[in-house]
Amino acid sequence: MSRLIKMDQTGHTTLAQWTAEDPAAVQAAIEALRAELDQGYFAVVSAGEGHAEQVRELPVHAPLVILRRPIAGG
Repeated sequence: MSRLIKMDQTGHTTLAQWTAEDPAAVQAAIEALRAELDQGYFAVVSAGEGHAEQVRELPVHAPLVILRRPIAGG
């Protein structure tokens, strides 16, 4: 089962869970991801040991999609 999580003050919150074979759950995850991206979050997935890739669409087969705020700084 894949998960969409948002990093927050509690550590993280699970926003959606889905399997590729469950269209309703996939659609709910797509909508949850879009809502968070619209609020300024970044979504990332693992791209191998020590690497992550930013995504703008739900990678349905990814086991974990992490939402985080942009890092502040100048």
